[in-house]
Amino acid sequence: MRNFPNLRPENQSSKMSKRPAKRKQQKKVVPKATVKRTKPKTAKPNPWLNRPSVASEQDPFYKKVFTGLAIVFLLLTMLLAYNGGINGDDEYQDKYSTDLVNYYSTFGADTSALYIKKGNMHYYGGFFDTVTGFTNKALGLEMYDAAYHDVRHIFNAVIGFLAMLFTALLAKEIAGWRAGILTLAFMFLSPRFLGHSIMNPKDIPFALGYIASIYYMARLFKNMPGFNWKLALGVALGMALAIATRAGGFILVGILGLYAGLDFLTKKGMKGLGDVKTVGLYAANVVGISLVALLVAVLFWPYALQAPFSNPFEALGAFEKLAVKIRVLFDGVNIMSDNTPWDYPLQWIWRTVPMFTLIGFLGSLALLPQLIKKYRPVPVVVALFAAVFPVFYVIYKDAILHDGWRHLTFVYPTMVVMAALFFVTLESILKENKMGKYGLYVALALLVLEPAVYIARNSQFPYTYFNPLSGGISHAFGNYETDYWGVSVRQALEWMEDEGILSQDMPEKITIATSFIHNARAYVGQKYKGKLSFIYQRFNKRYERPWDYGIFPSRYLKGPHLRSGSWPNSRSIHTVTANGVPLVSVEKGGGAVFRAEEAFKKKDYPAAITDFKEEVKEHPDNELAWMKLAMCYVNTGNFQAAKDAADNMLKVTPDNTSGLFYRGIAQLNSGNTAGAEADFRRAIEVEEDFSTAYYYLALIQYNRQDVQGALDNIQKTLQLNPRFKPAYELWAQILEGQGNTQRATQIRSAAAKL
Repeated sequence: MRNFPNLRPENQSSKMSKRPAKRKQQKKVVPKATVKRTKPKTAKPNPWLNRPSVASEQDPFYKKVFTGLAIVFLLLTMLLAYNGGINGDDEYQDKYSTDLVNYYSTFGADTSALYIKKGNMHYYGGFFDTVTGFTNKALGLEMYDAAYHDVRHIFNAVIGFLAMLFTALLAKEIAGWRAGILTLAFMFLSPRFLGHSIMNPKDIPFALGYIASIYYMARLFKNMPGFNWKLALGVALGMALAIATRAGGFILVGILGLYAGLDFLTKKGMKGLGDVKTVGLYAANVVGISLVALLVAVLFWPYALQAPFSNPFEALGAFEKLAVKIRVLFDGVNIMSDNTPWDYPLQWIWRTVPMFTLIGFLGSLALLPQLIKKYRPVPVVVALFAAVFPVFYVIYKDAILHDGWRHLTFVYPTMVVMAALFFVTLESILKENKMGKYGLYVALALLVLEPAVYIARNSQFPYTYFNPLSGGISHAFGNYETDYWGVSVRQALEWMEDEGILSQDMPEKITIATSFIHNARAYVGQKYKGKLSFIYQRFNKRYERPWDYGIFPSRYLKGPHLRSGSWPNSRSIHTVTANGVPLVSVEKGGGAVFRAEEAFKKKDYPAAITDFKEEVKEHPDNELAWMKLAMCYVNTGNFQAAKDAADNMLKVTPDNTSGLFYRGIAQLNSGNTAGAEADFRRAIEVEEDFSTAYYYLALIQYNRQDVQGALDNIQKTLQLNPRFKPAYELWAQILEGQGNTQRATQIRSAAAKL
């Protein structure tokens, strides 16, 4: 206390001594403030972008869990790939792989990879097939070595796992490690995506490039306008992989531009457009990354390498048209792929994604405002856009899709990201509601258990999955394609080996007929070389050539036939199933049907009738024997017996166009014109391009004086089959009846030249 009075003067003295310095400092600061006001304004960081950190104290533990799961899922995916079958399109890709190896090995001298008519494979990038082609060449493996396909499948599995990994990393980037763990589990437990990961070398590499580039975009723009060349390279390589797989990868250029634009506007606002330097940096990223991606992609794409700035876009245009049209089973009807309804992809998606994805994705739409407020808005919006836009673009363009939505597989990872965001956000909403939170955990466990069980039970072909909401695969059977790529052919062959039908000790050479010849030959052709032969045989003509065993997947059967319960038929000795639903049938050859076919080819109809009758007595569910029996009776003038045989065929396979046609012919020749017309019209309803049915309708209309109707159906006949001579003759007869003999002569003359 005694010293206290002495302190006050010191403090005052101290303040006094500091004042001049302070004034001096103010004199220096004032000019700076003036300069600052005249300096071009730089947009300040938008406070709206401030979000709570997604990091937590438990992150080191979560990271270990994530890493452990990743290792387990990688090993399991590779194991599944090693045991899986090949897909029906591998016939084209295996050949393309050989052409690519030859092209690069000869430094472009071998040009076979530059134009491939079958499958138009030159329009596809060759990354996957080049890498696996050189790997197989280094290992001394050829196309019909089973190990050749093991190499391809394991590489496919690694790519599929990486797609799962980058999907999880994107979710982690947005919402933290817990979201990443959930996303990784969701991806692995998605049967369709996992199934394609072990055997689809087109759509899975494309999906990896798609999701990896979006992940690196999220990281690159996180710190913009700062620049990280490693992250920019990650974006470029992801885009390059997509483009080097399919020309549709150019969509990522648009997504990159969208991401850059949204990121700039959310950080700088419209006023930031005056900041030329920052605008230039964003633009340079988009342009530079896109150019690098294109240049890297064409290195793995010989056709694009010939003209890097034109040929890739030619390929893109070709894919948008997708000239290849096939018949597909959809909603119980076999329709052409260019005649599917507008909601075809949406129907397939909701029926085949797991319930956790369906519920989570729809839930994310409901919680979108909360997601945008809780997490960085741009990656959330871009992930949603990347999931939704391609689907609606395909619908808008009325693009042709084959067998489900595999061409849109690449949107699935971003759907899962959105689903995971929904569940982790819902968990945080319920954090104070103990019962609600535990209810969420139980619901999630049940949601992942169902597809996990399906994968465990059908590990060789999990891509055949349908979710419980759609009724599962049992309800899909006969209404939608199941094993449309014939992957289960491998399990049929393995059964034949287990039964000793195929072995190194086979006493005689065996012939196997199948509608998926490459799938079969690829696995056992080399193994039993000289002891085994394969013939390609369409399902609806399977007895026209002799064979010892037949392997026939459900792919080429009509929906009504499958739903009738008559397939697999009584000739089947083994069936490969998924959850009890038939995927492929193994039939035993020999018997009366083959003798009957030989007699039929010789037009020995009485002998053929005898043998076909013996066949249907032993196998009354053999629809082809009934059909040929009807044909024999038509050719011998026994039209009532022909109608009876056609009726029996239609019991086995309802709405079969051949059965309808021959019953119509039998009724027409029996004088039942109304019944015949009904059958021909029904055949056209089932198969709109059935040219011969149009001709017989024209004949019926001509006979009842409906000349215009007859002419209309003649034109339809010739549009579908321009070389059908009876239609020209009927047309000429109508013209003669109208007095136009000159035109009739011209028509007959043209027909004679066909």
